[in-house]
Amino acid sequence: MKKLFIIKPLFVMFITTLTFAAHAADVVTDNSIGMELARDIASETVLACRNEGYHVSAVVVDRHGLVRAALRDDLASRFTLEIAERKANMTVMAWVDSGQFKKSREDIRQELNHIEGLIVMEGGIKITSGGFNVGAVGVSGAPGGDKDAACANKALKKLNERIEFAIE
Repeated sequence: MKKLFIIKPLFVMFITTLTFAAHAADVVTDNSIGMELARDIASETVLACRNEGYHVSAVVVDRHGLVRAALRDDLASRFTLEIAERKANMTVMAWVDSGQFKKSREDIRQELNHIEGLIVMEGGIKITSGGFNVGAVGVSGAPGGDKDAACANKALKKLNERIEFAIE
């Protein structure tokens, strides 16, 4: 009889724990880039390229590939917006800069270029804050992806302190 008094409370505790564990994933907390920071990264990226004589578009996406900010310089082609977004999405998919991914995975480049919303080209840079991947910036319009990436890196460097402490 004493055994039953011990086993029954343990069984109830076990079932209660399972119930809480089953509901633990009902709400997910997510660290992703906010609108103001995304806007400022896009703006600083376009200005960095403009200072080099390039007219580009910059698109910032959050960690899920959703557009948070998009800017097209006055003389940039309209197509640069789509290309910049696809570069940013590639970066989010791989969580490495798109140029680095391009170099390391030439074997699947053509296949990925056929997936809507992705393009394997240099010019997508990941954005991290407090150790979290919070988004990516894609740039298009400079004469080469290396120059696109350089503009994004200049903007991220300029906003580095703000980015790093965005998540506390």
